[in-house]
Amino acid sequence: MRFKFSCVGMAVVAAISSMPLAAEQVPEDIERISVTGRSFNDYKTGVASGAMRGDINLMDTPQSVTVIPDFVTDEQLATNLAEVLVNDSSVTSGSEKWNRQVFNIRGFELDSGSGYLINGQQQWSHYVQPIETLQQVEVLKGPSSMLYGQSGPGGLINMVTKKPTYDTLFNLGFDTDDNGSTRFQLDAGGSLNEAQTIRYRTVLVKQDTQYWREYQNGENQERDRWLGYLNLEFDITDDLLLSLKYDRTQDKTGIDRGGWLNSKGELIGGRDIIWDMPWAFTDNTIENLGAELTYFISDNWKVKAGYNDQQFNRQRLDSLPSLIKGSEDPFTDGYTVSPFDRYDDWQHKTGFIDITGNFSTGFLEHQFLIGANMLDYYYGQLREKGTSVSVMPGQPIANPGLDYHNDTSLSESDYKHYGFYIQDLVTINEQWKLLAGVRYDEQKKDGAGNNSYAVSPKFGVIYSPMDNGSIYVNYSKSFSPQGSVNDPNDVNDKMNLDPEYGEQYEIGTKWELFDGGLLLTGAVFDITVSNVTVTQDLGAGESITTQSGEQHHKGFEMGAQGRLSDKWFMTGSMMYLDAEYDRPAEDSLNGKTPIDAPEWSANIWTRYEMTEALALNFGAVYVGERFADKENMITKDGYVRFDLGAAYTMDVMGTDVSVRVNMKNLFDKEYLAGGSNTDVTVGEGRHVSLALEAKF
Repeated sequence: MRFKFSCVGMAVVAAISSMPLAAEQVPEDIERISVTGRSFNDYKTGVASGAMRGDINLMDTPQSVTVIPDFVTDEQLATNLAEVLVNDSSVTSGSEKWNRQVFNIRGFELDSGSGYLINGQQQWSHYVQPIETLQQVEVLKGPSSMLYGQSGPGGLINMVTKKPTYDTLFNLGFDTDDNGSTRFQLDAGGSLNEAQTIRYRTVLVKQDTQYWREYQNGENQERDRWLGYLNLEFDITDDLLLSLKYDRTQDKTGIDRGGWLNSKGELIGGRDIIWDMPWAFTDNTIENLGAELTYFISDNWKVKAGYNDQQFNRQRLDSLPSLIKGSEDPFTDGYTVSPFDRYDDWQHKTGFIDITGNFSTGFLEHQFLIGANMLDYYYGQLREKGTSVSVMPGQPIANPGLDYHNDTSLSESDYKHYGFYIQDLVTINEQWKLLAGVRYDEQKKDGAGNNSYAVSPKFGVIYSPMDNGSIYVNYSKSFSPQGSVNDPNDVNDKMNLDPEYGEQYEIGTKWELFDGGLLLTGAVFDITVSNVTVTQDLGAGESITTQSGEQHHKGFEMGAQGRLSDKWFMTGSMMYLDAEYDRPAEDSLNGKTPIDAPEWSANIWTRYEMTEALALNFGAVYVGERFADKENMITKDGYVRFDLGAAYTMDVMGTDVSVRVNMKNLFDKEYLAGGSNTDVTVGEGRHVSLALEAKF
């Protein structure tokens, strides 16, 4: 790939790289911990529960992990998962059409069914995940099949929800922006009895979003979302804890599939235009009902079991606009609208049981885990298609009045997945630790040849030359079943596909400075995936899906997170990525780079406390040049986006009230975000948000 590195982009990377040097120059001051202000824990979290399926310190985790706490994303006034994950440069965004978000980790796209976890359990994530219920987001990088079974080679996103509190918590929030969007939030918790053995946490959200892009009749895309979340904890005995969780999301929005790019990578029709019809929409209803039971056998051993039932229903009335084949000028040649009404029913049931314990054998100390988990997946679809018509831009097309109930042919699929795993983190002495684990997976699906089996090992070694630093190496594998080709226009329709297998070698280092206030990380990785599934367009409405060759991604990443001084905090990262397909020489994709896999990416977000009441923020995001098509003929330019923010906190009649103003894309940079040449997300221009929060 030809790489274009702007001077500003280089400045962002240089700023991140120089943080350790700047940090070293800050004198040690043991009195720092008594200074009034934010603690380093607001920006730095020492534990990622999903990385080892337990509360093991990041320094003892031989894996690259980024933890993004809610304090940081609240500062940024994030409203969706994409705005959270921008804090880790190893994660890049893909398409955002149909009111869902696609992400890549280390250049590999995350699967909706196996790439996302909530509290360590896989969730069907074919929608915009609510973030108001989250305490932190963990980016687990590299293959994680040893602990979670079927998953991709790039990594996983684990979303950790807010927990009940012993003390009374009652926060009210409101935010708005220059488009007229509004969001109301309630976050409350506390004990329900005097003994504090019954506790709760609840979150309520009402959001009305006005998007900046316009349909061709002058209307803006809108979104209406409700969210309710309740988590109850019961101390049944001193040793037995029961947790019950329920959440419901109702999310309806108009459709904006994104922009079209011509062969030169230029946006067709400008930044503002939406090619979908204003009557097109998606309406999602998602419910999660879960329970966890934790039994403390002794001070060193516990058993934890959990179950979650996710019901996801969606209606999608789509106008499905597309360019006329061979045309790049819809204003002259028109374009095609192919409406359909579709109903989707996803049911995602998960369960697990983990036994964890600490024990010694001679001079060796063990942090031991043995467990099993399962997934029961069902999908059903009804769909009624309308008649395709050619239209000119601005030409009104009436709602075709389709109704998916008219389709009597129900399309269904289901499978069951089981896994058993064992892991041991062995402490040999103060300098050396050894991690070893293995998992057996079995996926059962109706039909001959559809069952899949896999054994996924993981090994790691940690060397700690000093108390505040570690160097590690690891080896891990991923396992991702592919099912069969299900497309009547595909040459290989109904062909059973083999699982994709990933293999990673990683070496990294982690250091804590300033009394543990600042965490510095670095990692070099090499990932190879075999049996890569690729679908190519053959023209004339036909395609072909094949599995051959490999996909090879290698690179390095750096990160810094925490406190630089009593008043200065930061989080930032950068990544270099070399990604390409390694396929037979005659294959057109051989040597090509996957879509949305930039060679360089970086980000930084800082907080400086001017006074105890006033804090200023500065941030920057750099994403390098990327390809927008599999054949690497169309590129999207790299860009740098700068953000600013300020917050003021005051006491109003005994209540802490904070006011925050953020400006995103300070210099109104025009840029293209994730997505291919047919569904690219267009970056928003300068954008101002205002938020109020009261803590009672």
